[in-house]
Amino acid sequence: MNARSDPTRFDASRRDFLRASATLGAGLVIAFVVPGAMRRAWAQQGAGAAKPLPAPNAFLHVGTDDAVTVQLAHSEMGQGIWTVLPMLVAEELGCDWTRIRAQHAPAAPVYAHTVFGLQMTGGSTTTWSEFDRYRQVGALARTLLVQAAAQRWGVKLSACTVENGVVRAGTRSARFGELAEAAAKLPTPSTVALKPRKDWKLLGKATRRIDTPEKITGRARFGIDALPEGVLVALVARSPTFGGTVKSYDDKAARAVPGVRDVVQVPSGIAVLGDHFWAAKQGRDALKIEWDAGKNGDIDSDALMAHYRELAQQPGTPVTAAGDAAGALATATQRVVAQYELPYLAHATMEPMNCTVRLADDRCDIWVGTQAQGLDQPNAARAAGLAPEQVFIHTLFLGGGFGRRANPHSDFVVEAVHVAKAAKQPVKVVWTREDDMRGGWYRPMFLHRFEAALDAEGTPTAWRNVIVGQSILAGTPFAASVKNGVDNASVEGAGDSPYLKAIASHAVELHSPEVGVPVQWWRSVGHTHTAFAVESFVDELAHAAGWDPLAYRRKLLADAGATRRLGVLNKAAAAFGWDRPLPEGRGKGIAVHESFGSFVAQAVEASVVDGKPRVHRVVCAVDCGTALNPETVRAQMEGGIVFGLSAALYGAIALKDGKVQQGNFDTYPVLRIDAMPKIEVHIVDSGEKLGGIGEPGTPPIAPALCNALFAATGKRVRALPIDLAKAEAPAPLTPPAPAASAGAA
Repeated sequence: MNARSDPTRFDASRRDFLRASATLGAGLVIAFVVPGAMRRAWAQQGAGAAKPLPAPNAFLHVGTDDAVTVQLAHSEMGQGIWTVLPMLVAEELGCDWTRIRAQHAPAAPVYAHTVFGLQMTGGSTTTWSEFDRYRQVGALARTLLVQAAAQRWGVKLSACTVENGVVRAGTRSARFGELAEAAAKLPTPSTVALKPRKDWKLLGKATRRIDTPEKITGRARFGIDALPEGVLVALVARSPTFGGTVKSYDDKAARAVPGVRDVVQVPSGIAVLGDHFWAAKQGRDALKIEWDAGKNGDIDSDALMAHYRELAQQPGTPVTAAGDAAGALATATQRVVAQYELPYLAHATMEPMNCTVRLADDRCDIWVGTQAQGLDQPNAARAAGLAPEQVFIHTLFLGGGFGRRANPHSDFVVEAVHVAKAAKQPVKVVWTREDDMRGGWYRPMFLHRFEAALDAEGTPTAWRNVIVGQSILAGTPFAASVKNGVDNASVEGAGDSPYLKAIASHAVELHSPEVGVPVQWWRSVGHTHTAFAVESFVDELAHAAGWDPLAYRRKLLADAGATRRLGVLNKAAAAFGWDRPLPEGRGKGIAVHESFGSFVAQAVEASVVDGKPRVHRVVCAVDCGTALNPETVRAQMEGGIVFGLSAALYGAIALKDGKVQQGNFDTYPVLRIDAMPKIEVHIVDSGEKLGGIGEPGTPPIAPALCNALFAATGKRVRALPIDLAKAEAPAPLTPPAPAASAGAA
């Protein structure tokens, strides 16, 4: 594969850079490329480590009007990077914060993620992966501006100071805009000095988001707002079963609908194009299509879960092991067995999928809210019959992503290219909520089966966890990450649980059945099911041992040396008032989990009202190393909690006869304002390496809530979404299993 067709190469030509920066006008432009051999080492070095220049793979423009424009290599989808990344630049640059602007960068190899090797946003990696690079961009621009001022005034560099967008030396001063063009002509220094943390003036302080005014006034443009000249709106009729195909169709009635301009067949189904959404929607409704359901036409999620239960009784692919878990369980005098089940989940983003495409013989323009430009560009190029550099992706704001807009196959982008190619005119393909809900790409369904042996004091001496669920990496460009049959995204948070360090004999095993339901990452990926299962089971062990669940966790985590987990656990418990009595009928529960380098503990107060769970209060403690913008950290914790509560209380995608049964928020509810609990967020600043923040707030909330409901009702919730009518008695202590069937219930 040559350099021009390989989207993972970092060799950006001067032409690529000039094309991207031409719109910024006169002034000082800072641009760098991360050499391919350097990029992984760069990301893995600790904070404060010396890193060579050139390094940052984004660029900055200081205009003659004092405006400072930061190009973002990542997508803003509500997580706050539109503000945090400019904060990194502004801290080092010393500019006037009110003059900061942000833009989504174009799709180009120069903006590839330093770890993943392609331009994308996900895995709660944006801030920590850009922490040093964006600061160095700001520091380099400051250095050049100071040099320009020093040369103008004939003074030493040490005589100059920078503050609020102005360089001063004695009684002389000059705004950044006055110095920008002179600074742009200076040679690039080989090194720059970054501020020590003690000198930070902006980072670490709660800062209002700079994209908020645009969003509350309606000026912000999301993917669904794109409307280039001459575009038609298209809706696609897709198979009601996954992998189904069109046998025949009749489009006469559709073409008769006023405003319908064309009907075309594409690989994913039949597209109806109209002057506006309603015409295309009515036209699609009028289509008569006979479908071939294909090999997935009989998928039933209840039957599939029954199959999972059978698999969980069998040995799986080893994930991790120590000692002789099977032998220890077979001879244990006290044994606890429990099983947890979790359904398929939809992403249910506020803005349904959409993509606008204008296709010409030698160029393809795409307007879209996407998390994965580095995937979409080559995938769209193949669909269009063009080279990747002929595809221009215009990234707009995302009305939520949660992983759905980082589809490995770029399904919603590629489909729009196919529609534009067939229609031979610009199109905006819009998905209805029902299309979105039934269009596949879910968080996989999972089952966890646990066994543990307890000694006389209730301490676990053996632990076995069998996990069953689809791999999200199999069949994708990332399939090589599946090692020895184990997709780490299926076991993260379970295979590396710190509790295992405190248990001499343990084993974690995995079954990854092949199922024809399209799945991919969902907010917090594997941690969404492993946290629920592990933290629920630890609570069951505490009850079986006669321990307070908080004290039990403290003991196990202390034995494992899990200091940061203990830190957030203790903080959440203290802020919650764990030892204070609750009103009658209310229960308390707690859970702690690490994901994406951040540690989160949540304590929940809950009760049952009219047979339904009621969450009254959530206290959250988070350690993400350093909170660069505490306002963003709190907002993401709150959002993650609401997201997780929605899934725990209501979320389930069910299939019958191969068809998804849910279609809109009437059958797939989310948390409503009248069910919103009081949420408190407490930030623990450990000063450790930065962790992610967009996803870690979600995993602990389901187990913390279910543990609270057990305290309130005496019954365990072992399947989500919560159905108290199906809650069960606590897992009893059982005698040892016969030697011939060690590991079976």
